[in-house]
Amino acid sequence: MKRTHRLVLCALFAALTCVATLTLQMPSPTGGYCNLGDCVILLGAFFLPPLGALAAGGIGAMLADLLLGFAVYAPATLGIKALLALTAALLFRALREKTVFFALLTACLCGEAVMVAGYFLFESGLYGAAAAAQSLLMTNLPQAALAVVSAMALYGLFYRTQKGRTLHV
Repeated sequence: MKRTHRLVLCALFAALTCVATLTLQMPSPTGGYCNLGDCVILLGAFFLPPLGALAAGGIGAMLADLLLGFAVYAPATLGIKALLALTAALLFRALREKTVFFALLTACLCGEAVMVAGYFLFESGLYGAAAAAQSLLMTNLPQAALAVVSAMALYGLFYRTQKGRTLHV
């Protein structure tokens, strides 16, 4: 039963990541868009096992790229978002015994740093360093900031509403 429960939650987080990426878009001057998909990926990193978070984050974000017509980004997104989720999940688990706030903040910031660096490297190869830097400043950093703030706020809401019951799988 627990295995089926985990699989269903991983699929749910993948679907939520895709939907949050598809529906909550804020256009960027670079032609890209900011979205709340990373917020869902971070929440998955907090609630799922690390490998489940890796799969859900990578697959959900990649599906959104494919559905939006950004197929050239899909392979990079799969890897980058999977690493974002894995980084956040491992750090959160390693640090949550000390202070939950510190664990959340560290996991979010390091996970999003992976995303920002990953897209900078990918876009540098695709478009050149100047265009990648512009995308970093106009799209990826604002998206990372939005994800950190929203994921920490939502985790706090979920934590308070559970009244001591465990949230983690």
